[in-house]
Amino acid sequence: MAPRQLPNPNALSWLVLSTVLLALDQVTKWFAVAWLQFQQPVTFIPGFWNWTLTHNTGAAFSFLADAGGWQHWLFAGLATVVCIALVIGLRHTSRTDWRTALPFALVISGAVGNVIDRLRFGYVVDFVDWYWRDFHWPVFNVADSCIVVGAVMMVLFSLRPPRKDKIS
Repeated sequence: MAPRQLPNPNALSWLVLSTVLLALDQVTKWFAVAWLQFQQPVTFIPGFWNWTLTHNTGAAFSFLADAGGWQHWLFAGLATVVCIALVIGLRHTSRTDWRTALPFALVISGAVGNVIDRLRFGYVVDFVDWYWRDFHWPVFNVADSCIVVGAVMMVLFSLRPPRKDKIS
């Protein structure tokens, strides 16, 4: 059996977007740590949005946050494996297949951003606090946003096949 031919050019150039979003994530976290007091909300949009510095030792929605520390390595390792798989996926994807490449690039940037935090601090720096009345969405960051948007795009794009342009 012949080896699978890689597309030329492949979608690895989408990692430039990952790098830009990773830089944005790290810069915003730096500002949050430098300017916000831990767990002291600063109103941005009254009734909807605060800047609130928190430390998340768990995963989404603070899952396993109180597990004693082993989860730090589990989440960092899992994110690393996912990133490697997605980079391999980009290598096997055509550069013009944005429906695959864009979500992969978003998830990679978010996963790497949060792994950097876990390795540097032992937790993820979160600071965006959206709320309505007494309900507060879990505090999040740019990396979390990239992961969620990328994952949602993957699901939505998988539900609808790519559009075939008609050649007249």
